[in-house]
Order: sequence, then C-alpha cells, then structure tokens
Amino acid sequence: MKLDAQTLANLVEEKLPRGEVRAIQSAFKDPVRFDAYVELLQSRVPWEDPIVLPFGEHLFIVAKRPGEYVVKCDCGHEFCPHTDNWKLEALIHVRDTEEELREIYPEMMSGDAAWNALREYFCPGCKTLLEVEAVPPGYPVIHDFVPDLEAFYHDWLGRELP
Repeated sequence: MKLDAQTLANLVEEKLPRGEVRAIQSAFKDPVRFDAYVELLQSRVPWEDPIVLPFGEHLFIVAKRPGEYVVKCDCGHEFCPHTDNWKLEALIHVRDTEEELREIYPEMMSGDAAWNALREYFCPGCKTLLEVEAVPPGYPVIHDFVPDLEAFYHDWLGRELP
C-alpha cells in the first residue's frame, strides 16, 4: 500500500478512520514508507539532527555524529544515548495514593494504591507527557527496549546507518 503525503500526515495526526488505520498497519512496510514517515516527522521538529528512528510519541533516536545516537524529544530536549534508559532522565510523577489515583479515575475504577502505582514520565524541556506505566510499588524503572539500529538499517532497510 503506497501512502501519499496527506494520508501519512493524517495518520500521524490521528485523523483517519479506524478501518483505514488498520489497513495501513496490516500492509507491507517498505523502506520508501519508512523514509516518507521519517521525512514527515523531521519536517515537524525545530532541530536539524537527523531522525534515525521514531522511538515513541514525541521521542526519537537521532544521530548526533556518526556512531552517536541519542533519545530526543520533539521539543529538542536530549535525554541520553539510545542504549541508556531515557526514563531515568525524565521528570517522574508517581500516583500512589487513592487521592492521586482519583484525580484521573472515577471511584472504584482504579487499582488499589497498596498494590498499584502509576508513573508518569514528562519531558524536562517541554513538560509533555511521554509515557505512563502501571506498576507495583517499588518496581524498578526499566528500559522498555533497545533497538538494534544497525540490524534494522542493514537487514531491513538494506543500507548503512546514518
């Protein structure tokens, strides 16, 4: 499925009907589609570092120099090397009391604060909410995953990593 620039922009802005999103998600992913997506994302950020891989909502892995890749927010705040846990450099708000959980959940609709905490990770630069985790109290802040950039570029895209 070939995506035109407007459809891709509508996808990123969550303006497409669910059926169309599902069809796009299920279609074959090719390097041209990846490049168009990265080009669109790059056009929406205020900085010049090349996006190597979208990493989450508002987060990207960018090339600082050949062989040096960092996690960066769309506002421009740089967290850490992509192999480190960016969450440890974020602003973290932990909701671990009934009162705090009720700020976002109706009564009887949240987890038990004795067994469940919500961690909200914010960008220190723009204060955008980047991720939320529901974890047991005291659970360590873990790194979700470390992408193998070299394998993705070489084996999937068929080219060298920027």
